[in-house]
Amino acid sequence: MRATEITPRDARRRLETMGATLVDVREDHEREGGMAEGALGIARGELEADPGFHFYDRDRELVLICQTGGRSMLAAEALRRQGYRNVASVRGGTLRWIAEGLPMARPDPAAPARDEDFHQRYSRHLLLPEIGMRGQKRLQSSRVLMLGAGGLGSPAAFYLAAAGVGELRIADDDVVERSNLQRQILHTDADIGLRKVDSAEVRLSALNPRLTIDAVAERVTSANIDRLMEGVDVVVDGADNFPVRYLLNDACIRHAVPLVYGAVHRFEGQVSVFDAGRHRGEAPCYRCLFPEPPPAEAAPNCSEAGVLGVLPGVVGMLQATEALKLLLHVGEPLRGRLLHFDALGMHFRETRLTPDPACPVCAPGREFPGYIDYAAFCAG
Repeated sequence: MRATEITPRDARRRLETMGATLVDVREDHEREGGMAEGALGIARGELEADPGFHFYDRDRELVLICQTGGRSMLAAEALRRQGYRNVASVRGGTLRWIAEGLPMARPDPAAPARDEDFHQRYSRHLLLPEIGMRGQKRLQSSRVLMLGAGGLGSPAAFYLAAAGVGELRIADDDVVERSNLQRQILHTDADIGLRKVDSAEVRLSALNPRLTIDAVAERVTSANIDRLMEGVDVVVDGADNFPVRYLLNDACIRHAVPLVYGAVHRFEGQVSVFDAGRHRGEAPCYRCLFPEPPPAEAAPNCSEAGVLGVLPGVVGMLQATEALKLLLHVGEPLRGRLLHFDALGMHFRETRLTPDPACPVCAPGREFPGYIDYAAFCAG
């Protein structure tokens, strides 16, 4: 049943004479500009998730208000579905409340100054109940390890930087070549000959000056992987060779950090989340999918087989999406699922993955066996 809609003046009357509770369901940053006088501030997502925490009595008269009336109506209907019987929404919201000359409560002048850059930059995230101020602050305090600043790392890093991840640690020992520019969009023609991590730092900092870049111009090996993993919340795999992929997998299991996997070949790509370090026996790892590396002739790299230039953009964007979901604790990650993309047919298909109970690295109760000679392992 659709919730009742009332005018701002009727809401004011109910507040003053009938003991109704007025609730502003906008996000924190929106309410900083002022609220209808007498209103409580509870963000819509928080209110819908646990209304009983705020209002135990389901017969209590509640009047909800937002900016223009849309969100408050949705929240009112959500509360009615949860058993709240006396819920109404203010038609026209705070904007109409102001237009009708009703009193507003202004922010506390002693409160800390509002970070305008933060609120403007992330305004579209802040409007999402699933993210809001709490989620954006979580992104701001997160650290992501990006292996590679090439075809996959370029789009993934761009979107993670724009989304507000606090720190990107980018590891790559390569330099920019002209052949990279067809797909590695972090770099330009003027960057040819520069280290990729330096080019990436310039471009990403220009996009989001709030971002901290830890540029590591090193080849990732068993000797430095533990240092690179320090304090990391998520690892994004932009590697283009099997030794590094197996090393990343083992390190993520050892440190209990989720690994967002991506790979491209000609016109096809793959994406998954390997999170066995935190979910032993429930989620598979990369070794569960590929116990043994394929022979070199069966899996040539981009320089040997070629790749459609936009393909890494699609796969890298999907990797960034999975990383953000993991950092925000929202949605359903690709844990235990392999997403395959066929660019020529424009088809996605999904394969279910199960953990290998005999996996030498992620099986429940198995001690970490230590790093191995991954180059020799992949060479057969």
